[in-house]
Amino acid sequence: MSEIKTITTEELQNKLEKGEELLLVDVREDEEVAEGMIPQAKHIKMGEIPESLDQFDKDKQYIIICRSGNRSGNVCAYLQDQGYNVVNMEGGMLQWAGESETKH
Repeated sequence: MSEIKTITTEELQNKLEKGEELLLVDVREDEEVAEGMIPQAKHIKMGEIPESLDQFDKDKQYIIICRSGNRSGNVCAYLQDQGYNVVNMEGGMLQWAGESETKH
């Protein structure tokens, strides 16, 4: 298995502040996302990733986010095996110091 690419929360924040168009996917559960998520992120729960592959494009890169970086690492491994270009956000939302918003 090839190694999974990672990005730190600081690197991601810098890219977003520069206005880079990034595709972020938050794989946490509903109650976790309710506490706040990165505004640009799309929410697809970890358990729903296998049936949500039609929402991913193999020509694009996705940054996968969870609470601490563990679940997103697993999701990255799965998506990478399916041929998708993914990056794991290290440290997850626990280390995210940037903007976050609560979705209602």
